Amino acid sequence: MKDLIGSHDLLFVTLDTLRYDVAAELGAAGRTPNLARALPGGTWQRRHSPASFTYAAHQAFFAGFLPTPTGPGPHPRLFAAAFPGSESTTEETWVFEAPDVVTALAKAGYHTVCVGGVGFFNPHSPLGAVLPGLFAEAHWEPAFGVTAPDCFEAQLDRIATVVPAAPADRPLFLFVNVAAMHQPNRHYLPGAEQDSRASHAAALEYVDRHIGRLFALATSRDRPCLVVLCADHGTAYGEDGHTGHRFGHEVVWTVPYAHFVIEPGDWDKLGDWP
Repeated sequence: MKDLIGSHDLLFVTLDTLRYDVAAELGAAGRTPNLARALPGGTWQRRHSPASFTYAAHQAFFAGFLPTPTGPGPHPRLFAAAFPGSESTTEETWVFEAPDVVTALAKAGYHTVCVGGVGFFNPHSPLGAVLPGLFAEAHWEPAFGVTAPDCFEAQLDRIATVVPAAPADRPLFLFVNVAAMHQPNRHYLPGAEQDSRASHAAALEYVDRHIGRLFALATSRDRPCLVVLCADHGTAYGEDGHTGHRFGHEVVWTVPYAHFVIEPGDWDKLGDWP
């Protein structure tokens, strides 16, 4: 990653609460064609999150602890805050002298933008203001949140104004937290009266229908863009009696992950997306 800093824009997307098993099943069944087009080899990597809920996971992510491959390690990291004794930084890792990657990228000349989704990005509380407060520019409104059926579309509409307004002479770091998969998600499954694994899957299909627009926007500045795309944690729908997350369970710890570079022109024109 260190060779891309400065020359590439960066897009970091967290698909909040997305389970690995659901993401992998939908991909194998051809139900998420736009994600399959973007993912290397058309498939997700199976990884473990460093935390079981949004706030803790993102604090770890921003320090450089992205979801870890499930096989034996150590596993080299893309980027990392410098600290003595790290065994997962290599010659390819971008190591920075800052407590978080947002601050480090700002020091490297990036304009940093957050478009939040779930409540931990709602700046109207002191806790919700912590993560957005790392960024030079942060956006959140109820239309981006978990109760809005068109939350991802609303975020994309905002991003469509944010990206053209970003300083053209500086690289851009755009972070997007997508709330659609988080409970409540029953509104994505017609007739559903409660949240379920099936409505969670329907929420991912909704995101897939629109994610191409995000990739098109990310490359509309005529720079190549490094994309990191993952879930922060999963969630349970009755497995072993559990519902939700913030506890240790396979469906909570195991998340989908990918990173890849997209070039200008890799995705269709903005007008081709809904």
